[in-house]
Amino acid sequence: MGARQDVLFLWLQTSALDSNVIAWARYDGTGEGPTPPGDSKADPPYPTGVAALRDGWRLIQASQLTAPAPGAERQVDYLRHEFVFEQLIDL
Repeated sequence: MGARQDVLFLWLQTSALDSNVIAWARYDGTGEGPTPPGDSKADPPYPTGVAALRDGWRLIQASQLTAPAPGAERQVDYLRHEFVFEQLIDL
C-alpha cells in the first residue's frame, strides 16, 4: 500500500521558524487521528517551527512577507506567518 500525507499548519508569532506557535491545525490523511474541527487538543504539538523540523516534518510552504497597506497597520486580519509542514506515512 502507498503512503498517506499528514499535514500540519503552524501560525507563528513572527516570520522566523524559531518563534512561538500561536495557532495550529493538523489534517491526518492516514485516517487514524482526529482532524479539525474534532481535534480538541488545546496545546500545539510543537512550540516552534524548528521543533517540528527536528521531529521529521518537512516544510512545504511559508507565507510571503507583505507589508500592511498604509492606514491598515492596526486592522485585525488573518494570521500572517503561516507555515505548512508534511509527513508521509507509509501504510
